[in-house]
Amino acid sequence: MARLLATDVDGTLITTSHQISERTRAAFRAAKDAGIEVMAISGRQPYSIAAIVDGTALDGDAIGSNGAVAMNLDSRRVLFEETMELASQREIADRMLELFPGIKVVSVRSAGNSYMAEEGYTGLQGPGALETLWPVRHWFGPRHEVLAEPSLKLVLRDDDVAPDDLLAAARELAVPGCHATTSGAPFLEVGRDGVTKASALARYCEARGIDRSDVVVFGDNINDLEMLRWAGLGVAMANGEPEARAAADHVTLSNDDDGVAVVIEEILSRD
Repeated sequence: MARLLATDVDGTLITTSHQISERTRAAFRAAKDAGIEVMAISGRQPYSIAAIVDGTALDGDAIGSNGAVAMNLDSRRVLFEETMELASQREIADRMLELFPGIKVVSVRSAGNSYMAEEGYTGLQGPGALETLWPVRHWFGPRHEVLAEPSLKLVLRDDDVAPDDLLAAARELAVPGCHATTSGAPFLEVGRDGVTKASALARYCEARGIDRSDVVVFGDNINDLEMLRWAGLGVAMANGEPEARAAADHVTLSNDDDGVAVVIEEILSRD
């Protein structure tokens, strides 16, 4: 019997119009009413997850920043955080910049509530521009200041280089202390080595006495690979990356066809 359902957000929980469908909302509510824990797990930060799942059964605990932070969205209490070592984040930034001089860097800090972007970075809209249920700080500064504090996640972006190419280069460099991934966003995401959605779920479940065999996860992208392989049942979306579909135990319908809801309804009908 499933004891925990954990879903990625973009490309999985929400449709291409960035909504949670009524069928998916109802499925998670039915699962929670049946005594199954439900949660969102994303490369997004908790503040952003909270704005998306507000008013749904998923508005309790959540995991953000690809597993680097867990938070209760109601109380905003941080359950755990994992930041990168300064030496590691500086080394990967410096070595990637040698390969791609156009890269700009962002440091995500303070449980995901603070973004410091390198001057010239594109894509960061500024304080208050992103939907959020609580204050979030976005600001710009010189590169040395961006790299001066430990990050939950380091974002590396070059508008002239595809994220897949950045990921391939980062994997080749294999900088100690770093784990690089992508999520479908137009940049590379780097966290602490060993910190993934799978490691966060393992930590979360151990504290609650939940066996991995009783965990069902849903995902669609490269940053979901570890948890798709780790969970008792890893479900990839039909619209997911080939690597995600290959890593999963099952492939459901697309995010626009309520693929997550279809699986939850089947689980509830069995349980």
